[in-house]
Amino acid sequence: MTKIIDPWGSVLVEDYAKLIKDFGLEPFSHYLGLFPNPNRLMRRGAVFAGVDVKRIADAIRKNEDYYVLSGIMPSAEKIHFGTKMVIEDIRYFQEHGADTYVLVADLEAAAARGVTLEEGKKRALEFYIPAYIALGLDPKKTTFYFQSENKEVMHLAYEFAKKITANEFEAIYGSNDPGKMFSALTQVADILYPQLKKRRPGVIPVGIDQSPHIRLTRDIVARTKTKYGFVPPSSIYNKYTPSLNGKLKMSKSEPESCIELPEDSKSVCKKIKNAVTGGRDTLEEHRRLGAVIEKDMVFELLKQHLADDDKELQKIHDDYKSGKMTSGELKQIACDKMTRFLEEFSAKLEKARQNVDKLKFVSFN
Repeated sequence: MTKIIDPWGSVLVEDYAKLIKDFGLEPFSHYLGLFPNPNRLMRRGAVFAGVDVKRIADAIRKNEDYYVLSGIMPSAEKIHFGTKMVIEDIRYFQEHGADTYVLVADLEAAAARGVTLEEGKKRALEFYIPAYIALGLDPKKTTFYFQSENKEVMHLAYEFAKKITANEFEAIYGSNDPGKMFSALTQVADILYPQLKKRRPGVIPVGIDQSPHIRLTRDIVARTKTKYGFVPPSSIYNKYTPSLNGKLKMSKSEPESCIELPEDSKSVCKKIKNAVTGGRDTLEEHRRLGAVIEKDMVFELLKQHLADDDKELQKIHDDYKSGKMTSGELKQIACDKMTRFLEEFSAKLEKARQNVDKLKFVSFN
């Protein structure tokens, strides 16, 4: 049986390889064997890189204290479908002993997106936090907090502001806009906040576009080693969820190729039906040559998000690549799975909304 290949093909794989080199990252595949029962994203290469990954694998193996942290930016009425990947990563670490923190970046939303603190809190409680739970976050194992209520985070951000110059910030982020500096330094404080309780390793699952935050945090940890003694945070990086039109990343600026949550199943299925595939020009040619699966966005959608069973995905891969399965049949499989996912998500979202008042928030009174 043919091993599942990366549907991006050589060109985009080389792009990810270049990202690993340019950002000084570690290929996650080098450490995959160290993680017990790796999740679907890890097994299939969607988690493609990391920083200080072995530290986390060691903590899991030795049953040592560590944490996983992520943030919510309450700036829109919907969330990107790719957010599902971050939640799956968090769930994996939750199931392997991580102390879990999810913060609501209401200060950052106010500074960078013009969302008032009141509106940010409302959106977080009514939609974002329930949506994260609906995607798999275990609320019983998660501690939540709002940036605006966390004086310890604000104090750390102020202290860290003394440790970096405008020129250094510009070298990392490309600009030294005060709003960006405020947001970035607050994120550094968020990443390290769980270590105020105890100095310990932590892992931050993110997309590669968040790499500058990890780099800045590790730089500041090194500069404040004598005073604070923080452990440098680790991180893992997910590949972008590809746009259905064949571009590298789904973008809200192209709604016809971007999936958001919540979204009507008919709308999503229409997008899937119009997606770029690796099918041949004619049925005869497809049966004879098989699909160019490296170019197929629907198969990538199945691989990253919709096909849980490895054996099922392998059969889909082999049937499609050999020409036994057509593009239309592949799209129908994806549409059926997406419809079931959206129905389950909607039901879980409503249930989570009813239990928001039972969640564990940090109290700063």
